[in-house]
This record gives sequence, C-alpha cells and structure tokens, in this order.
Amino acid sequence: MSRNKFDDFFANRQSLIDQYTKGDLSKEEFIENNYYYIQSMNTKPFQRVDHIKKGLFNYQYYNVIAKYCQKRAHESPKNSLQKKDFIEKANYYYSKKDKVTMKILDILDFEGVDAYYVKVNSPNLKNKLFEIVLKEYEDVILHSKNEDIRNRLIEEGVFRDEKIRSVIDSYINQKY
Repeated sequence: MSRNKFDDFFANRQSLIDQYTKGDLSKEEFIENNYYYIQSMNTKPFQRVDHIKKGLFNYQYYNVIAKYCQKRAHESPKNSLQKKDFIEKANYYYSKKDKVTMKILDILDFEGVDAYYVKVNSPNLKNKLFEIVLKEYEDVILHSKNEDIRNRLIEEGVFRDEKIRSVIDSYINQKY
C-alpha cells in the first residue's frame, strides 16, 4: 500500500514525538520541526471534514501553526507590534482547531470519548485546559480551553469534573 502525504505527516509527527520523549529535541525544537515540516508539505487543511482522519489532520495542522505563532510571540519584544501579530495569529489558529475539535466529536457522536481538566503548572491554564481522549484511536489526545466544547462534553455526559495528570504531562508543563 502506498503512503500519502497525510500518512507521511503522521509518521513524521510520531518521529518528532519519539525524539522529544527521548530528550533528543527540546519543546522549542519540537514545535519548530513540526511547523517547518507542515510548511514543506505545501498543503492546506481539508475544506470538508467528513472523516475522523481528515479531522485529525486539520486539528494537528492548526495546532502546529498556533503553537509556532505562540512561541514566536513569547520570543518577540514586549508590547511590540510583532508580538501582538503573533498572538492574534495564534488565537486565530487555536479557534480553527477548536472548530475542528467539535467536528471530530460530532463525527464520533461523542462515543468512546473521555474528557477532564488537566493538572497544569501554568496559572493561565489552571481550571481552563482540558484533555479529550479518543479511546478508539491510539495515542489521540486533543486539548482545548474552549468553554463551548467543554459545555457540550458535559451535556453529552463524557466530561469528568476532576483534574487528572495529562497523558502528555511533561510536554504540557514544560515552559518554552
């Protein structure tokens, strides 16, 4: 079976995760390598998300760009136009990621979903960041702070109102 660019993207992502987990890449390098790889693919997210795999690709696409913009904002001079621009871009891509997160949950009809708040060190993320585990898909963990998503997860009966250590705790709680 031939591989396509989306299989290549997820294989590259897993390779970067493995390197990060082993300590071969810092969080900054992980974010940058993900970003540069997605840029080198010269592809765009799917316009129509009608399958979980398309949704997961779009989620990662938006997440990678948002994290890169957020990283660049942290590196920019305080109160600079550049910093403001990167923050706006990061927020834009995080909102796109949240839309596709909801689409993924709708496709799954909230079946096989577990969600809960994540224990975090960051005061900005305390009682805001939650994790969504898709039980049927190995190693698929989604994150959000979006209250509409959280409320829908509660409504569907799959959100546990407790704080749990993230599946990727060391990554989430490492500053960059």
